[in-house]
Formats: sequence, structure tokens, C-alpha cells
Amino acid sequence: MRRAVVLLSVLSAALSAQARPRARDLGVPFDGTPGPLNAITDVAGVTVGHSTIIKGQGPLVVGQGPVRTGVTAIFPRGATNGDPVFGGWFTLNGNGEMTGTTWLEESGFLAGPVMITNTHSVGVVRDAVIEWLVRKRSRRWTAHGAGPSPKATSAAGPA
Repeated sequence: MRRAVVLLSVLSAALSAQARPRARDLGVPFDGTPGPLNAITDVAGVTVGHSTIIKGQGPLVVGQGPVRTGVTAIFPRGATNGDPVFGGWFTLNGNGEMTGTTWLEESGFLAGPVMITNTHSVGVVRDAVIEWLVRKRSRRWTAHGAGPSPKATSAAGPA
């Protein structure tokens, strides 16, 4: 009986998530025509990647788990193109953390990926991206005369 209730709950949640209307379906006007997937990946040249870590079950034991976290990377010109793009930022709701905004404000350029993660992982994600950029594109940075500027923000939004 318990398994049936759990299965029914999971199916109910899945069906309600699928039936949730999108803004355009509710009549909210947007300029342009959506791509075939109505997603950021419909934009030519944009690369998006993500990783989710789910480990452990049961109540939280600090230092042991369970763990539920992840990160999303958005490369405006693709993961292999180091050319910067024009960029800006704003605070939507004052929650979360964001790094790299000083360079973005002063230069107007985004010279790395946009990273989305949880608030407590912003620093480690920034460090990992800088390490990756140094390994993969150190010559590209020098050519542009710009320091690394990966933007990391929490899913809660920039602060």
C-alpha cells in the first residue's frame, strides 16, 4: 500500500509539472518567435551544460550528506570561443550571491561563462571556472588584455 501511495504521489507531481502553463500560453506577450525547443539552446552558438549531484538519503548529517546540488554553465559564444560578449547585470530580488560584477560594470564585457549554482557554491564554482579557463584558454585572455571574468550567481539570483 505504501508503495502505491508513493508511486501515485510521484506520478501526480510529474503530471502537474507537465500541465503547468508557460507564460506565452497564458497570453503574456513576448517579442519574437520561440525556437523549436523554446529554450536558450535554440540560440545559434550558445552552449549550455549542467551537472547535478544527488548522493545519499535520509536526514542531513553535516559533512556526510545527503547532497543535492548542481551547476549550470552558459557559454554565450560556445565553449570553445573565447571572444568576449557585451554584458551587464542587475539585482532582481537582492537574494543570492554574485561574483565578477565589478569587471562587468567597468568593461561592459563578459569574457567567460555565466555559471548558475547555489549560494554556498558560488566561490568554489568561480575558482573552478578560472582554473578551467587558465588551462583551456590562457592565450585567449592575453590576446584580449582582459583578466578572467566568469560570472557565478546563485539560483536565488544576484545580490
